[in-house]
Amino acid sequence: MPLALLALAVGAFGIGTTEFVIMGLLPEVADDLHVSIPTAGHLVSAYALGVVIGAPLLAAVTARLSRRTVLIGLMALFVAGNVLSAFAANYDYLLAARFLSGLPHGAFFGVGAVVATTMVAPERKARSVSLMFLGLTVANVVGVPAATLMGQHLGWRATFLGVSVIGVAAIASLAFLIPHDHAHAPAVGLRRELAALRSVPVWLALGTTVAGFGALFSAYSYITPMLTDAAGFAEGSVTLLLALFGVGATAGNLVGGRLADHSLRGTLFGGLTSLAAVLALFPLLMTTEWTAALAVVLLGMAAFVTGSPLQLMVMEKASAGPSLASSANQAAFNLANAGGAWIGGLALAAGFGATSPAVAGAVLAVLGLGVAATAATVDRRRAVPGRERVVATHVPHEVEALQH
Repeated sequence: MPLALLALAVGAFGIGTTEFVIMGLLPEVADDLHVSIPTAGHLVSAYALGVVIGAPLLAAVTARLSRRTVLIGLMALFVAGNVLSAFAANYDYLLAARFLSGLPHGAFFGVGAVVATTMVAPERKARSVSLMFLGLTVANVVGVPAATLMGQHLGWRATFLGVSVIGVAAIASLAFLIPHDHAHAPAVGLRRELAALRSVPVWLALGTTVAGFGALFSAYSYITPMLTDAAGFAEGSVTLLLALFGVGATAGNLVGGRLADHSLRGTLFGGLTSLAAVLALFPLLMTTEWTAALAVVLLGMAAFVTGSPLQLMVMEKASAGPSLASSANQAAFNLANAGGAWIGGLALAAGFGATSPAVAGAVLAVLGLGVAATAATVDRRRAVPGRERVVATHVPHEVEALQH
């Protein structure tokens, strides 16, 4: 694996840290800016909104630029958003800065995944994507707890300055480690990127992401009340248990990348099936502390086994113009975050019990399996002899017409 993947992982580490650390600093931010904690919670939504809007928008407007330049520019925007967050004079400015910080998130992962697959042999493409995503999962194990402690002891503004330093390190890594032959990757152009999005298989792949990760966030958004109310953990233990989720996610991400290089669709089906099973067992697993801890690890593993296969699936279906579709998959991930949390909240509000969001998530995982099965059926009907998988490579116009 090329060392350049480290540069992408450093950027992913910074992005993952700034995305999730705000959740642990809401009391400090609310107290300092004289707002309620629910109001401070809108900072989470502002970031997610920035991801959803920025992912396709920035990928589209940078379609004719070299991907190396785009990645460096996106990290520069990320640094600017975090610096502005650190020096925000009031809540409204911080809200705007969080939105700005979220804008480059999806496009960075989308374009980065395309760059990662162009630097390795065809049989290692999924693994290259999983190594970039490794920065995101490790952020949940190391970056978020460390940044939260920094914010609690030095103030929340210090956290955003620290994340800005990570962003600067990522810019330097991208500049020095991404080979110059990849700096001048052929420009696809906006028209071709948009044409790739008109493909039904692309939308089915995006739908699988929304349903599959919606299943995760239906449960994960309410993991704290499950652990405290159902399993009996003290609130002080939740931070350690969330780190266990990050450990499981990191393991699942690495395993998923390796397996997907052997069988992309098989890994996807296996991951979604495992996710549905784990979530369905949550009411049983949350009855004792040790089984609850095991459930948290298994949830992270089962969910993130599907991460790189889903990203690669979208890129494969949009092989003539992969950057925009790849970035759109990150927008789909954040839609899953919001939608899954909403569905899990409905289950709780209906009075079905503390573990009911997990059961609702199991239903979403089965829905994801249905969408993936539909996509497989469509692929069989559109199959082109002699072409099993093409990812992020140049395809002649005649073949594009057959594929799409």
